[in-house]
Amino acid sequence: MANRPFDMLNEAIGKEILVVLKGDVTIRGTLKSFDVHLNIVLENAEQLRDGQPQKKYGKLMVRGDSVILISP
Repeated sequence: MANRPFDMLNEAIGKEILVVLKGDVTIRGTLKSFDVHLNIVLENAEQLRDGQPQKKYGKLMVRGDSVILISP
């Protein structure tokens, strides 16, 4: 069980997560890695609008200072 935020992210590596960014942008993808700044690398990433895929990115790096929410 995850006790700390990084524990939760470590448990989510290799699994699909949802990331909400500043500017009301929502990205879904498989978490590959992250760092202490919450920079996140996703594979099979896609942008969602109203829960529906809008744009596919494949591999994507999200800058940590734009992250509002991460849901494993």
